Amino acid sequence: MKSLPNLPLIAFCILLPSQFLLAQDTTDYTTSAGTSPVPGIIGLLVALLMIVAMWKVFVKAGQPGWASIIPIYNLYVWCKIVGRPGWWIILMLIPFVNIIVGIVLCIDMAKSFGKGAGFGIGLAFLGIIFLPILGFGSAQYLGAAAVEVAQGTPIPLPPPESA
Repeated sequence: MKSLPNLPLIAFCILLPSQFLLAQDTTDYTTSAGTSPVPGIIGLLVALLMIVAMWKVFVKAGQPGWASIIPIYNLYVWCKIVGRPGWWIILMLIPFVNIIVGIVLCIDMAKSFGKGAGFGIGLAFLGIIFLPILGFGSAQYLGAAAVEVAQGTPIPLPPPESA
């Protein structure tokens, strides 16, 4: 019961905003006019680019383009494109496992379009660059890479381009 008289002091410290406990003022009056809309516009443009690129990739693979904008369904269609079973969506919902599964799906996506594993790693880590290359470039869908690897048939790669 000796700590009961300290209760009002403890309540006061908890309810007191932290800025009053600091020795300096944390208010920045120079930006009180508002923030710039430029980062938001750039973000929307990047999002639009990624949506259109994914739409093009889906259409190249013979799937409906609108499927790229439906949140969970696009993962299912992506699994179909690369030849993985649809239950891999469940793996994409498990933390840390989804990172590995996403990288595997990106590598399979690259191989399905005749690209190498390095391009697939690029899709996984720099998708903002590699997905538009895949969507707007000359890459053609060759078939589900994961199914061909499981059956033991080699994936036909396009002939090397002459310089």
